[in-house]
Amino acid sequence: MGIASYIERVRQVNRRQLFRGSGLLAASHALGRGTGAAAQAASQTGIYQQLGVRPVINCRHVITQIGGSLMLPEVIRAMEGASHSFVQLDELMEAVGARIARLAGAEAAIVTSGCAAAMTHATAACIAGADPEKLRRLPNLDGLRNEVVIPSYSRTLYDQAVRMLGVKMVEVETLDQMKAALSPATAMVYVLGCPADKGPFGLQPIAEAARARGIPVLVDAAAEGLMVPNIHLQRGATLVAYSGGKVLRGPQCAGLLMGRKDLVKAAWIHGAPHHSFGRPMKVGKEEVVGMLAAVEAWFKRDHAAEWKQWEGWLEHIATAVKRVPGVTTEMVPPVSLTGYCPLLKINWDGRKLGITGADVQEILWEQNPRVALAGTTGDRRNPEASSASVRPLMMSPGDERVVAQRLYALLSKPPRLPEEGHGSPAAVGGQWAVEIEYVCGRVKHAFFIGQDGDKLGGLHQGEVLNGELGGYVSGSKVRIRTAQRCEGNWLRYEFSGEVTGDRMTGTLEMGEYGKAQWTAQRQAYRDPGQFLPPAKNS
Repeated sequence: MGIASYIERVRQVNRRQLFRGSGLLAASHALGRGTGAAAQAASQTGIYQQLGVRPVINCRHVITQIGGSLMLPEVIRAMEGASHSFVQLDELMEAVGARIARLAGAEAAIVTSGCAAAMTHATAACIAGADPEKLRRLPNLDGLRNEVVIPSYSRTLYDQAVRMLGVKMVEVETLDQMKAALSPATAMVYVLGCPADKGPFGLQPIAEAARARGIPVLVDAAAEGLMVPNIHLQRGATLVAYSGGKVLRGPQCAGLLMGRKDLVKAAWIHGAPHHSFGRPMKVGKEEVVGMLAAVEAWFKRDHAAEWKQWEGWLEHIATAVKRVPGVTTEMVPPVSLTGYCPLLKINWDGRKLGITGADVQEILWEQNPRVALAGTTGDRRNPEASSASVRPLMMSPGDERVVAQRLYALLSKPPRLPEEGHGSPAAVGGQWAVEIEYVCGRVKHAFFIGQDGDKLGGLHQGEVLNGELGGYVSGSKVRIRTAQRCEGNWLRYEFSGEVTGDRMTGTLEMGEYGKAQWTAQRQAYRDPGQFLPPAKNS
């Protein structure tokens, strides 16, 4: 669906729904008058700088790791207003859920502590309904439906919110496989809202097959906005989960679950303030009211004007960087509703300019304020096709000037970067006993490395998982990247270090899991197939 069609569908919402009953936004403005000014004053004190934490200019996306989104002023006012008195939470959720359901065109809705919590509560409801005897047993699934069928294209790190109940994830590649996998043990079918959920193995045929067996279908639409009618419910989904702290710009610790009324009501019972598996995923009265304010604001926002502003910011950045000879830009439209905004891709030859995409990303991240890019290509080993991407969805007015200046400065006058290594590549081929020291705990792994000049390949053996190994040696400097498949996803490691004879030492980068220290000692080589246990990848 193109952006023009997307905006038009957003505009088509029945405006009478928005103003039916008392408007929360007007009430919250009265309750929270002055809060916007207070928030602005607090921001000017530089609270992050006082803590020694660098703020981030977000050119990436609505990423939880860098704070999600910036709440709308209406949301802040509503939350501040809600903080001044007590309320019975079941009554509040009943009222807020009914209003959100009317606005969003669903049978029922609840506010959760995030999209992941909505997925967990939905799974619990599909397993145990609202039966207290069953729900208090979770995650003990003895005698209960304990399987979730999932298309392979829907496997992500986020499906742990479903797996955490102890269910078995039954991964399928085709519609026929899915039909065969549906059984009395199936509690739910889970589908990720993405470009792949269309066509012969998309949501609609999946939902038809599941409905014929009386099995509910949950769609994860975390990073999407709201449409009326709801495109996922229209295509047969039973439940849909959204993040409140992404494009809706509600509270970061809030989400939505909407769809079939009995399951939505049951999902609420599985969470706080009720005592069940979802009790730790607490959503407070402030988040509930703030989420309602965000939904109301969504149907008032001028989405076409937002899009025009984003394009203006990207054009400003493109104009600046194209002043550098050899730099070109392209505007990339979103490929799905999750993209929701245009993206600027900046291209150059890293060998000619003397700086790669990876260098640009790292340097911008280390400056103050930090700049988080939407992605880069090109590194010291493959510098030619270098690029950096900017997504304006979470940028603020003025950010475009900072980003344009920073990128132009780096591309026009690249800093002198340290060399990775000199001399002939160290010999690292063979078998290595590896010890990794995490921030908490130690573990023993093994490398089986084949070497061709400065290029490396082979096997990384963990405690349980196996994975391919690749990398290179530059003088005495070694860099090894590995990936191990786990629960439909990948654990990725990047080992960098120094080779000294039969010993390697260095730092391990694990992305969101932080850093660790590692050492490796060369061993007498044996064929790993002769003694290693088979990989237990799942």
